[in-house]
This record gives sequence, C-alpha cells and structure tokens, in this order.
Amino acid sequence: MTPRAGMLIAAGALVAGTVTVLPAAPAGAGEPAPRPVPTLAWTGCATEAYPKLQCATLRVTLNHDDPAGRTVTLALTRVPHTAKTFQGPLLVNPGGPGGSGRGMAGYVAASLPPKVAAEYDVIGFDPRGVGKSEPALDCRPGHFAPVRPDSVPNDTAGERLAIERAQDFAAECGRKYADVLPYIDTVSSARDMDVIRRALGAPKINYLGYSYGTYLGAVYARLHPDRVRRMALDSAVNPHGVWYEDNIAQDYAFDTRHKDFMAWVAARNSVYKLGADPAAVEAAWYRMRDALRAQPAGGKVGPGELEDTYLPGAYYNGYWPRLAKAFAAYVNDADPAPLTEAYERYGEADAAADNGYSVYTSVQCRDAGWPRDWNVWRKDNWDVHAKAPFSTWNNAWYNAPCAFWPVDSLTPPDVSNDEVPPVLILQATDDAATPYEGGVALHRLMRGSSLVVEEGGGNHGVTLAGNDCMDEHLSTYLATGRVPRATGDSEVDAACATLPDPEPAAANRVEPTAAETAGSALHGFLGHVR
Repeated sequence: MTPRAGMLIAAGALVAGTVTVLPAAPAGAGEPAPRPVPTLAWTGCATEAYPKLQCATLRVTLNHDDPAGRTVTLALTRVPHTAKTFQGPLLVNPGGPGGSGRGMAGYVAASLPPKVAAEYDVIGFDPRGVGKSEPALDCRPGHFAPVRPDSVPNDTAGERLAIERAQDFAAECGRKYADVLPYIDTVSSARDMDVIRRALGAPKINYLGYSYGTYLGAVYARLHPDRVRRMALDSAVNPHGVWYEDNIAQDYAFDTRHKDFMAWVAARNSVYKLGADPAAVEAAWYRMRDALRAQPAGGKVGPGELEDTYLPGAYYNGYWPRLAKAFAAYVNDADPAPLTEAYERYGEADAAADNGYSVYTSVQCRDAGWPRDWNVWRKDNWDVHAKAPFSTWNNAWYNAPCAFWPVDSLTPPDVSNDEVPPVLILQATDDAATPYEGGVALHRLMRGSSLVVEEGGGNHGVTLAGNDCMDEHLSTYLATGRVPRATGDSEVDAACATLPDPEPAAANRVEPTAAETAGSALHGFLGHVR
C-alpha cells in the first residue's frame, strides 16, 4: 500500500497534503464523558491448537462522540498470562482492514518464546463490523463469485459492466448499512481499542499489528501516546498514501514481485519446463491468462480468478511451488485441474472473505478521499497497467466502490508522534503489499522508533513466520522494551538476512519444514485482504 520511490502519480494530489490533526494527548475537557465500561466475562473457547483460549464480548458506542447512543459488539479472545511477572495486555491485529483478529491471540501466544508469552495477556479482537463482532457487514454476498468479467477492460462494454458492478456493491452497502457506514473507519476502531484497554483495567496497552494493523496502531498512538507501553508494527503502511496512492503503488510492487516468481520458475526449468528465460516464462503466464478468457479452467477460473490465485504468491513465497506446479500443468499438459485446485485453495472467496471485503471497502472509502471522477481512475490505471500489468486493473476494481461510496470521506489523520515510547518497526525490503518506503516513512514520523529490516525479503509479515533473527528482535522488545539503535547515519537500526526461497519439493512434501509451517500459519491469518 505504499509507493516505490518516484512512482506517485498525478492523482496523488487529490489526497496528499490534507490531514486531520488528532489530539496528541488524552481526551480532555469538552469531550463527552465515556460510557461506563462493563467487566469482561471471559469464558473458555479452547481449540485443539489453542487449549488456553478464552472469549468475551464488549459493547462499544457506535459513535464515540455520542456515548449515550447506539452500541455495537466486539468479539474478543484471550490467552491469559501464567508467569508471576505480568507485563499487561498485548493486543494483536492481523490487518486488512477487515481481517479477523480472534484467532491471532492463540497464534501469537503459541509463536512467541514461552517465557515472553507467559508474561502477557494476549488479546485478539474482531474490529467493528468484522467476523463475530455485531453487526458483521456483508454488503453483497457472492460479489466475487466466478466467473467475473475480465479485470482488464479491453472495450467500452467491459468497462461499463465492471463500473456497474462496483456501483452495485457500493449501493448495496449503503442500502443495508446506512446507519453504520459513517462509523466504520480507522479512527473509530482506534477509539474502540481504548475501550478494550479500559475494560481490561489496564492503564496502558502493548500492541502487535501487521499490515493495516500498523496504521491502526499508529492512529491509536497518536490519539493516546501516554497509553502505549510497547508497540511493534510489522509490514508498515505508508501513512502519506492513505489510501488511493498506496493502492496505486502496490500495483508496481506486486508486478515486481510477480516477476520475481517468474524468475524463480525459470531458474527451475528442469522441474517446470516453462523456459529458462524469465521473460519467456512471464509471456507463457500471460498466454495462459488469455486462454482462460475464452475457456475458464474448471468453469470457474477466468482471468480475474487467475489473478486472485496468483496474488497470494506475491504476499508469501511459500505458495510458489504449488502455484508453479499448477502453471506448468496447464501450459505443458493442457491440464486445468491443478489450476482449479489452486484457485480453490488460494483465491476463492467464501462468506468470511465477503465480510472482510465489505469492511475493507467501508474503512478505506470512509478513511480518506478518493477520486469521484471515473476518468481519473481510467487514466491512472491505464498508465500504471502499461508498466505493471499483473494486477493493476484487478486492484482498481477491488477499490472501485470508493468512487461511488454512499458516505462522504474523512481526511486521514496526521500520525506523526514525538510522545509515544520507542516503537519497533519491522519491514522486508521487497514487500509488495506494504512496500519498504512505508516502513521508512513511518520510522521518520514516529520519533524514537527503531527500524529493523529483512534484507532481500519479499514476504508480507516478517515476524513469527520462521525468521529467527526477526523474531529475536520482536521477542527482546516485548520482554525488555529495548530496541536496536543504528550507528552512523543509517536509518536502519538492525538488519536480518532473509530466508532462502522455497524449493519445488515443497509442493509435494508431506511434512513441511518448521519455517514453512510458521510462514503458512501466519499468512493464513494475514490472508490477502488488501
């Protein structure tokens, strides 16, 4: 969600430079008195994987400026601390916006070193509108049902059909949730987090956020710097690009990462037999895409579904062996079955995805201004597509409801912060979903923060995913509050080597390696909600 250097387009001026300045101190005089917060009633909701997991619900005000008004319900989970030393609650968020965070509590508690996890109550939560929180949004069930029109609008009729589809989605959201949409936004969710803090009886929170969760954390820190004890932000959103420019910038980064995958396949020509030249392999992929326009694989994988299937590979290279195997089977053997299976595994939307997308659009469309003139979208996306064709138009239609959103947009807050305690920012240098520049930008905005990078890493989410070096920095920070500090003029405070790329055997391996297990588990939570 962040531009690579020099790749901001002219449309960026529509949002850049307009900010809402949030208070840098706790709520003061003139703000409405907060609603009394009930005590949380935790009940056991153990799973086989997370036997200590507990659940609770919490009612929060829909409109935080009207404490006596309507409430909505948040669903929470907890893995309680077991050590004598208690460092307070550790709230965790997997991003999105629209990602369910309830399962993250068990995963984080199980993935941190036991001694560290034992000192925290690890708290997961479904943000307003998400998952088990109520109401849970689902604007238009089946919006991504196959086979969709080709994402690349090659003629006027195709473009009109896609525009109408986006308009219908926005209209359905407005029809079903007119009273809720004005309050589905990042600032409202950040204020919910402070209600969670109060309900937990904690003077301060600790926080671990991934992807969009880094932005949510930064907004909370701006609202309440004195209520932050420790904050780790993994794979940072660039606050300067929220959200139109960030999505444009993703298009370039995803195309680059897709080319990395093509090069990986070419380097293993003895296995996949798709050619030893990355450009030739990429050309074969686009020929596959063209063929699917005429005859979708399994009656369900057309060009748009193909992009949905291969986009997760730009988030996590652990998927590459299976994706390459499906690619080779289709091209070399005219066998569409592995491609259909890959779509069902990585790209197909279910009810949870419908809910996640409904919240995603609701938050992003409300958070910040988007062009309302479709001519701006058309020009910008054709310009980007000419250089980065892999997912530009797919991403454009994913966000297109914001051009027709039934609720006015807010302006994004200024998240610069010189009052919050040292924040740990963790970033891969080749991350496509939240490119590296976002980590640098957030590091500059949060004075006293520390930036730890995974050199050469292209995965989205770099802690608790198999890289011991990155995990050590996170664990040390949560255990002690210490952050690494650079020497000299470097903006990077510490660096770790990336993990090696996967090998083809991973597609058939019965027992995955420890790194593969950790990586696939984390990315199961992060998903690929953009």
